[in-house]
Amino acid sequence: MGLIPKRVKYRKMQRGRLKGKASRATTLQFGEYGLKVMEPAWLTTRQIEAARVAIVRHLKRGGKMWLRVACYKSVTKKPLETRMGKGKGNVEFWVAPVKPGTIIFEIGGVGETEALEALKLAGDKLPVKTRIVTYKEVMELA
Repeated sequence: MGLIPKRVKYRKMQRGRLKGKASRATTLQFGEYGLKVMEPAWLTTRQIEAARVAIVRHLKRGGKMWLRVACYKSVTKKPLETRMGKGKGNVEFWVAPVKPGTIIFEIGGVGETEALEALKLAGDKLPVKTRIVTYKEVMELA
């Protein structure tokens, strides 16, 4: 998949914590409509790809879509029925850690009903609560 890093210097990462609200990717930068995450989570490459495909299929080559998150964090796992010790496990998959308020998808160049429906389909593919935001809403809040 194109969502994982091509090369990384240190493959194995620590888990870390997802506390607080997002400070980056919180406003619409490219399109008129966006999908905002409302709770902290790790989004896997498969989940993001499923949501992306849902948007692209619904838009049918109309308009433009932007993906605002990148899967840069590696998640490791030890093989089943392995005893404790002997080091950290191998990298199993990659995730994008997202905090509440992060906009993960943006859509532009299509009508409102089409964009909202596409983002709703994408939100249904993700394991977190999401909200659809529009450019007008964001400008009123700023």
